[in-house]
Amino acid sequence: QVQLAESGGGLVRAGGSLRLSCAASGRTFSTYAMAWFRQAPGKEREFVAGMSSGIGRTFYGESVKGRFTISGDNAKNTVYLQMNNLKPEDTAVYYCAAASVVYATNVAREYEYWGQGTQVTVSS
Repeated sequence: QVQLAESGGGLVRAGGSLRLSCAASGRTFSTYAMAWFRQAPGKEREFVAGMSSGIGRTFYGESVKGRFTISGDNAKNTVYLQMNNLKPEDTAVYYCAAASVVYATNVAREYEYWGQGTQVTVSS
C-alpha cells in the first residue's frame, strides 16, 4: 500500500504559479502510475496530469496542457505538479492519486489510492 499527502496549495493571482507536492509513504511511488486530479465545487473530478510508473510517460488534460508539468523525485518519494500561468478556472481541490499499474490513465476510478487534497484558489 501507499499513503499520499498533498501540500503546496494556496491563494494566487491569475498569471501566477504554484507547485504542489505529493509525498508518498509506504511503498515507493515509482512502482505506481501517478496522477493529479482536481475537483471544483459542483463539478465532477477532472484529470489534470498523469505519469507512468518509474517516472515514465507523462500526459495532461487539455485544459492544462502547456501550463502544468508533472514530475517526480525518486529519492524523496515525491511527485510534483508545477502550475504556471494560473487562471481563475483552475480553482479547485487538487488530489494526488496512485494506481498499481504501469501506465497512467485519465480515469479516476482506476486509481486505488488518494490523498486528502489541497485547495488551490486563483483570483482574477
